[in-house]
Amino acid sequence: MPKNKAKGSKAERELFQMFVDNNFRAVRVAGSGTMENADCDIIAGKKGVGKYCIEAKSTKSSNKYITKEQINSFMVFADIFGLKPVIAIRFNRIGWYFLNPKEMNDSGKNWVVNLEIAQKKGKRFSQFFCNGKIKENINDKDVVSLDEKEMDDLCYTDCSDKFD
Repeated sequence: MPKNKAKGSKAERELFQMFVDNNFRAVRVAGSGTMENADCDIIAGKKGVGKYCIEAKSTKSSNKYITKEQINSFMVFADIFGLKPVIAIRFNRIGWYFLNPKEMNDSGKNWVVNLEIAQKKGKRFSQFFCNGKIKENINDKDVVSLDEKEMDDLCYTDCSDKFD
């Protein structure tokens, strides 16, 4: 297995475990990145929170480039299955950030996420996926683009009541 593929698989397993540890149901998509029609890395969901299609990336650099073709396929996949698309990017020694794909910058041939964009527009796991219960009347598209105060307003702070 090439070194980069092993690194990507390790990052996907780490992210998968984060979902499991936070009481989400999650699956890693077999063949993601290598097979046709396997257009995301993880599918995760939690009752009352949402259903997500996640493209996971890991980098030691401060920039991560993703081909427009890969993102287009990813977005089509998410749309077909009715999932919220999420870009999950792990910067070495810094950690994971979660972004709406529309937060990426267009570099011409590719979409790019850099550390500055991730820190400004991205959220950490608990902020993005809200460990509490989300109120019923929010718009799914708004979930991925809220600022911290808006997210706090939408999430219940008492997470002691677990989902059935």
